[in-house]
Amino acid sequence: MNGMNGSYEVKNGEQISHRKRSLAVTEFIQGLLTKNDDETHVVFCQLDTLTKKDEEVIWRESARWVKYEEDVEENGKRWSKPHVASVTLHNVLELRTQMFGGALVLDADVTNIPQLADLIIEELSKNKTITENTKSLIRSSLLARHVHPHLKRRRISTADSGGNIITQCSMPKTSSAADFAKMKARQHAEGRGETNGHLPESSPLIKLNKPFMKKIPEGAQVANVWVGEIEDLKEPITAFIRLDKPRAIGDLTEVPLPTRFIFLHLSPVGEPGHIFAIGRAMSNMMVDVIFSEVAYKAKSREDIMHGFDEFLDQTTVLPPGQWDPEIRLEPPTKVPSQEGRRRFESIAEEEHSDPTLVRTGRLFGGLIEDIKRKVPFYISDFKDGFHIQCLGAVLFMYLATLTPNITFGALLGQSTQHYMGTMECIVAVAFVNLVFALFGGQPLIIMGSTGPVLVLEIILYTMCRDSDWDFLPFRCLVGLWSALFLLIIVAFDLSALVRYITRFTEESFACLIAIIFIVESFKKIFSIADTHPFNTHPEIPLDYTCFCVPSNQSSVYNMTTVPLTTYAFNSTTDTITNWTNVQRKDCARLGGVLEGSGCDTTVYHDNVFFLSFIIGVGTFGVAWALVNMKKSTFFPTVVRQTIGDFAVFISICSMVLLDVLLGVPTPKLMVPNTIQPSRPDRPWFISPYSAHNPWWVWIATALPALVAVILIFMDQQITAVIINRKENKLKKGCGYHLDLTITTFCLVVCSFFGLPWYVAATVRSMAHVNSLKMESECTAPGEKPVFLGCREQRLTPLIIAILNGCSVFMTSILQLVPMPVLYGVFLYMGVSALRGMQFMDRMMIMLMPAKYQPDHMYLRHVRIKRVHLFTFFQILCLGILWAIKAIKTISIVFPVMVLGTCFVRKGMERIFSKNELKWLDELMPEDKMMKQEDEGELIVDDDDMDDVDNDEDDDGPIEFLQLKKYRKIGSVEHMPWNLKQDSKTKYRKGPDDESIV
Repeated sequence: MNGMNGSYEVKNGEQISHRKRSLAVTEFIQGLLTKNDDETHVVFCQLDTLTKKDEEVIWRESARWVKYEEDVEENGKRWSKPHVASVTLHNVLELRTQMFGGALVLDADVTNIPQLADLIIEELSKNKTITENTKSLIRSSLLARHVHPHLKRRRISTADSGGNIITQCSMPKTSSAADFAKMKARQHAEGRGETNGHLPESSPLIKLNKPFMKKIPEGAQVANVWVGEIEDLKEPITAFIRLDKPRAIGDLTEVPLPTRFIFLHLSPVGEPGHIFAIGRAMSNMMVDVIFSEVAYKAKSREDIMHGFDEFLDQTTVLPPGQWDPEIRLEPPTKVPSQEGRRRFESIAEEEHSDPTLVRTGRLFGGLIEDIKRKVPFYISDFKDGFHIQCLGAVLFMYLATLTPNITFGALLGQSTQHYMGTMECIVAVAFVNLVFALFGGQPLIIMGSTGPVLVLEIILYTMCRDSDWDFLPFRCLVGLWSALFLLIIVAFDLSALVRYITRFTEESFACLIAIIFIVESFKKIFSIADTHPFNTHPEIPLDYTCFCVPSNQSSVYNMTTVPLTTYAFNSTTDTITNWTNVQRKDCARLGGVLEGSGCDTTVYHDNVFFLSFIIGVGTFGVAWALVNMKKSTFFPTVVRQTIGDFAVFISICSMVLLDVLLGVPTPKLMVPNTIQPSRPDRPWFISPYSAHNPWWVWIATALPALVAVILIFMDQQITAVIINRKENKLKKGCGYHLDLTITTFCLVVCSFFGLPWYVAATVRSMAHVNSLKMESECTAPGEKPVFLGCREQRLTPLIIAILNGCSVFMTSILQLVPMPVLYGVFLYMGVSALRGMQFMDRMMIMLMPAKYQPDHMYLRHVRIKRVHLFTFFQILCLGILWAIKAIKTISIVFPVMVLGTCFVRKGMERIFSKNELKWLDELMPEDKMMKQEDEGELIVDDDDMDDVDNDEDDDGPIEFLQLKKYRKIGSVEHMPWNLKQDSKTKYRKGPDDESIV
């Protein structure tokens, strides 16, 4: 079959279009790959060129491929930066022509280089492509030694070795891949290190590049590509050899891997660089995942040629004059999967609903299923936590949970007359997170305080104070009723209603909480100026003349204050006799009055506020820069990963050290140092019965309990939905029912002990997940890290809970931490939570001209005006939620309004079409959808197919697309021609009865 001569070819007297031939090739390759079970491996390709050095002919390594091309530069002294190899179509077509007429041997039984040379010469002789005069010349070229850039510069001449080195080396008889591995292990155990074949380690010919092995995937095999020019040749000669077994042969390869493929191309002396281009073309094909698999499974020359044709069908041609071929293309961040080339399968669209959020129809059925789902992973949940990344997450999240907890405790104590305060909050956060880490369905969730919970606590206390009831027993009854309602929700699998929470609601809620963190961080930093004001008019002299005198003494202006801390008392009357020693802050307490012209002058602390601002913003800036260092080009991968994992901790330590060195009295973190209730007259255990509360309170508390249930359910489950997003690639399953059950248990315990009610904290949970994200190690040079998922384990939340409980014993250390540093951590958590939100991307797009807008999936399929309208509705909902949460008197209804966004999203179906909402509010990870579309695998329902003639036959090469129900969508530049078809296109019959667009 010769399909490269034009759009048509003749077969059995009939013209066959290139489109039909391409379809046949695609189907042939798919059948070859799916029906043949021969084992395949990753291919490492090495390109050697025939070179003459000091009258000696050698094979010098010129380029190599693990995945991307690396060329030898600076006269063999260094390797180039990995780049995407670009070859001309002319070179690929010439290579195809050479392969069609060259020597081809599949499953050759060759054990050494001399045998290989004899086999190649024999096959070339059969094809009558060489003469008797050139046989010896070709043989001597094949037996030349191979030189690799990693070897030390050491000249080894034939005179030193007594002739050709290769021919005098003892070659292995037979070494399979398994034998080769056993041989290396045995020799390593004997203390001789790795070897190449049976050659000794000390030989410079086989000093292997061991460090580079770390970049090559395990189990890889080698394709050796040899190209060169010989003066006496009349025509180019080509040979392709596949060994029956992978073998380590001589010094062919720089790494200790067995060889499986050998490609030889020799040509007469001609245009410089031409043979190198042919070698690059072949090397690129050998590292292509589909062609390399064809090379492994091919049974004949026809199979190899079909592999060439399939490769050409997938090739993208860049027009000349629109790009510079000399520019090396950077490896892409994302590489599309090649599964669409291997087989065609219609991938059904994933639904929004989580399969774990389906009602079972039996009592506690969902809870039982969650337990069954999580039990198999329980032991691994602890083993997976033994990683250095988890240590960085613990150090970061400990302070990130302790500080808001202390702040919440201070506010709660002020609002409830210290019935619950900082100590109760410390005990609660330690207990709840400890239980949740051990038994929760999603242990990555961090439990903590939230604003609506604080408002609810204040409302309950105010109600009890106005009615002269005991607050803690009343609150205990509310907690017990709430636990009963939550238990009913678990029993009837009502958590399945969470499936109606779409991205619209998730991102509105998460974005609001993140913005609150950002705003509150700056408010806290600027509030330092209230307690430590700075002087805006330093040029004006300040008068601080002020002294303390008895309240019954007239003003005496000639007295001056003395900065002493002791006072002189009359031993008989216990009255102060030396008022000049009294400090200003103690004057009123001791019964004196302040007099002087400077008593009302503000005491300024300029350095305190400005240093607080610097270390607060500096904490965020350093943490953000170090986290982004993972994607930088500085330092080795291990160093970048470690710095990124400990970014926040390094930032905190550096700013604390700066504060200590400067010695400025910035506000510090204050933690209680004794374990006792905040109010001395309250016990630890709270009884729901109280003589001060009427009997009907036991029933009436069910009403505020309903509000508490809505609050707890929405906060808990929306956070769980955000954490369990498909984008996070969690593999151990969800546990919505189990999470709510554990929350109910903690609610009961906290009610009986007078502890605050804690629910899932959205931003802290998102920060915890972000700190545990894993990326692939870059095996191939130039390959970008790929997000693999999160390190799902229970150890980090468990240790965080324990450290929070032990904080009362670490006050001497914690009091060194300035509060502005922790405000900077909150700022980092808020900003990092916004990263990756589609809502934020759409808001940025509203400010971008069309030509600068990124290539997002929803922009491909939804008009930009409709995208902006959808974003406007989401901004409107966000503004309403912000207003409700900001107004304290109505903030208790905030969870109900969050629930209302679900109904808003439902009502938007009257404004937007189903297809528009599918793209704008889809939960499938966008990079996966993009990849499916670019590969031609994504098929979606078409809502606008009325204009398609349902009676039209689905003939031609696209009959499997089922145009009556589906249409193919997406960019077509990377699809095979038979997939590049829009279902709405009308077809007409061409002169050859082919369907032509």
